[in-house]
Amino acid sequence: MTNMFPATSERDHPRVSVVIPFLNEEPIVDLFFEETLPSVVELGVDYEIICVDNGSTDATLDHLLMWRMRSPEIKVISLSRYFGKEAALTAGLDYASGNAVILMDPDLQDPPEMLRSFVEHWRSGYDMVYATRRSSGIESPMKSWLNGMFYKVFNFVSEIGIPSRTGDFRLIDAKIVEVMRHTREKSRFLRGLATWAGFKSKAVMFDRPERRKGKSKSNYLFLWGYALDAILSSTTRPLRIWTYIGFGISLAALLAAVALILRTALFGKDVIGYASTMVTILFLGGVQLLSIGIVAEYIGRIYREVQNRPLYVIDRAFGLETGRVPPTFS
Repeated sequence: MTNMFPATSERDHPRVSVVIPFLNEEPIVDLFFEETLPSVVELGVDYEIICVDNGSTDATLDHLLMWRMRSPEIKVISLSRYFGKEAALTAGLDYASGNAVILMDPDLQDPPEMLRSFVEHWRSGYDMVYATRRSSGIESPMKSWLNGMFYKVFNFVSEIGIPSRTGDFRLIDAKIVEVMRHTREKSRFLRGLATWAGFKSKAVMFDRPERRKGKSKSNYLFLWGYALDAILSSTTRPLRIWTYIGFGISLAALLAAVALILRTALFGKDVIGYASTMVTILFLGGVQLLSIGIVAEYIGRIYREVQNRPLYVIDRAFGLETGRVPPTFS
């Protein structure tokens, strides 16, 4: 039977695919390639750069096509609309032909000079090399605290933890890419999928620089939705936690009922205070609504899975092998 994974010896003569999602990055596209292309060329390996335009409404796609005219190693996938960052990265992974794939953002907060370190560690035997932020001078104290809380909550409720202060910037071996290609759930969290796949991994520490141009798309509302998707797509433990909470509240209510019965039997009737009654009712109502909301989130994800719509829709593709890109759907 033919092995679906590349042989280890292929790391001596690798082909590296660099996958970058773009969304309204017109101000920084030129600067990104001016700094990233030399770093990729200096790797001294066969390479391709797959740029996924995620429904940009500015001239991002035009700039990408201009750079493709200068360098045919740059390949461009244009999605029909915005499908989310995870879907854009998935599109790049689906059409990457390298036996190592590097995921990075175009904002230059993922330093291109780190690519050499990624490849060196990969050649030494690691299947995944990820960049972990030692420090970041751009985050507000609130955003930094929320970021840290996300990793703590995720690692508490998830069966498989992910490294803290680690984004999508990483190199993954083709065998991990193959696993990720075969996991087609609609609510995707690629960092979790890459960790779930297992294999030998290595962290590379770095100080994250400031964004040079343009604006970040990650506002608080986006980050909240992203964190919710990440947690609920990676584990069902929140459902079990609320089962335990419900059991605890029921047990407390039973003990309170026994205490009231005994008190009434021993000391006669007692008038229960209105305030305590209302607090109890409101508390239990809030717990019920919250638990129903969590169940509803999971049901909504089941609904999306049953619909079985494609993860993304390709409008146009430039530079990919003939016949590899379906005319409409992924």
